[in-house]
Amino acid sequence: MEKTISISIYIFSFLLLLPFSYQQYSSNPDINALLTFKSASDLSNSLTTWNKSTNVCSWSGVSCIRNRVSHLNLEGLSLTGSFEALASLNELRILSLKQNYLSGSIPDLSKLKALKLLFLSHNNFSGEFPASVLTLYKLFRLDLSYNNFSGQIPANINHLTRLLTLRLEENQFSGPISTLNLPTLQDFNVSGNRFSGEIPQTLSRFPETAFQRNAVLCGSPLVQCKSITSDPSKPGAIASSLSPIGSTPAIVSSSPTEEPGVLTPISVSSHSGKGKLSLLAVIAIIIGDVLILALISGLLYYYFSRKMAGKSGNRKNSQLLETEKIVYSSSPFRSQQGSGFERGNLVFFEGIKRFELEDLLRASAEMLGKGGFGTAYKAVLDNGDVVAVKRLKEIQIGGKREVFEQHMDTLGKLRHGNVVSLKAYYFAGDEKLLVYEFMPNGSLFWLLHGNRGPGRTPIDWTTRLKIAAGVARGLGYIHHYSSQSPRLSHGNIKSTNVLIDSTGAPRLTDFGLSAFASPTIMSRSNGYRAPEASLDGRKFSHQKADIYAFGVLLLEILTGKCPLMSFEGGGSAGVDLPRWVQSVVREEWTAEVFDLELMRYKDIEEEMVGLLQIGMSCTSVSPDQRPSIGSVVRMIEELRGVEEVSPSYESFDSMSESPSFSEDRTV
Repeated sequence: MEKTISISIYIFSFLLLLPFSYQQYSSNPDINALLTFKSASDLSNSLTTWNKSTNVCSWSGVSCIRNRVSHLNLEGLSLTGSFEALASLNELRILSLKQNYLSGSIPDLSKLKALKLLFLSHNNFSGEFPASVLTLYKLFRLDLSYNNFSGQIPANINHLTRLLTLRLEENQFSGPISTLNLPTLQDFNVSGNRFSGEIPQTLSRFPETAFQRNAVLCGSPLVQCKSITSDPSKPGAIASSLSPIGSTPAIVSSSPTEEPGVLTPISVSSHSGKGKLSLLAVIAIIIGDVLILALISGLLYYYFSRKMAGKSGNRKNSQLLETEKIVYSSSPFRSQQGSGFERGNLVFFEGIKRFELEDLLRASAEMLGKGGFGTAYKAVLDNGDVVAVKRLKEIQIGGKREVFEQHMDTLGKLRHGNVVSLKAYYFAGDEKLLVYEFMPNGSLFWLLHGNRGPGRTPIDWTTRLKIAAGVARGLGYIHHYSSQSPRLSHGNIKSTNVLIDSTGAPRLTDFGLSAFASPTIMSRSNGYRAPEASLDGRKFSHQKADIYAFGVLLLEILTGKCPLMSFEGGGSAGVDLPRWVQSVVREEWTAEVFDLELMRYKDIEEEMVGLLQIGMSCTSVSPDQRPSIGSVVRMIEELRGVEEVSPSYESFDSMSESPSFSEDRTV
């Protein structure tokens, strides 16, 4: 009897689960679309895992978010025909069909509103530029290269304001490109087509290889354009009013010719010797050789001596990593005492005195690091409390003590989960101290770059993305704390100024001090400095410069590379991180930019690419092309899968875009 009951319960449970299982597969529109595409295009049966008996999210080349297909990577599978069936995957974010044999015109993709990356290169597609692509306003990457497309590029392609990649090379596109105006582009190529006319100034920043093999395309970086006075009625005449200087329409010369307007190599004629070299000339040659040998020997000696000194001076080199720690037997804050010492008061912001000035002066201190605005110490008071103390230097206050105190009062009111709280300050004579709450887990710099070797515990992707989101929220709070002008900026964003609290949350420190920075500090380049801030005498937005520095920080999180270091493949030392990333991405869209420590994690490619796009957008050379901090917060939270963003961040953009609202002060 019991056995019969058990069997009945099993059968009943199976019957209950069967409709649910059937409904799960039959009601999912993605499955039917994928199987329809497979039956029509996979004649070589490359997609062997695509069948109804398995979960669609486990199929080869398929990735899902919340059980909907979001990422489809079907490269080099000998697929043929059209991919119209895939146009109904309305949750698709990445579609890569490159290196197949797909043909015909591009189907209507207007339903793919979430699409961000579209790679269709190395196929046999034909027809005009796909009009439906112009409705995909979230698109970041578009690659139609190595196909048979023809016709002109529509002017409303400029509506794709997020576009970072536009690859159209090796097609049969024609007409002008002078209307193209996509300032956000990082990767662009139209070589091997039939374009004509002048290259617009907005695209002249790209290399010559991006425009080659277009017979009547001219302008920087190609040859200069000139007017054509040919008679249009004559055979072979070109209707365009511009052509490369020195070129003959429809005729390509196979050898250099001396035509007006063509730059030809300068020939250096050597006079035939009329006699032997004089004794004086021989002596001069010998002396020159000796001097050159001496110079080379001196340079070699200098190089090897510096190298040996570097090995013996590792302690000095460690300052680059800001790792040197010095424990003082007594407080370093006493040094200003003595004759003429002006006694000041310790001003607290929270209204409650936690300790006296004497307690701070008696505290033992450990140096945490040196920065542009001074030296930071960990101070342990007699009662066991621990605080961080920053001893300011190279700041310009002059006699404006009231201005300093008012600014400190503003900074002391900042209270946010991603901002280190300023607890108190001390001002007396040349001694200026800031007292912060102590962060016990070090800085983001050490998480990313510390102990890069055996035994290192790498920082995982979830933690990196959480830190990026936290820093963005903290920066947004600083930027929009006050509605008065001038508005606050951080002024010194870098990985050493992102501290980690006891819960693992990132906290911004060293904020607001650039208001008193000396020209010496502001002239230093640490890899985070915005290009416009380096131009002498130019006014610039401090908040836009913060966005640039935050973008560098995002690239540092993604690449694991320090902005101060040289890069493999990046040329000589001094190539900054944004330029290196752009050069790698422009060369080919690969995973070479990402930190090797991230390669161990699965299903994070889309999030890494998304964060990279945000970082590259923030580091745009043009300040006006950088996103607002509110937009940055929302984009990062979207990557993390956070559906709702705090209303305070939603209001950031509306405040910034108001015509009556001054963004921040300019210098």
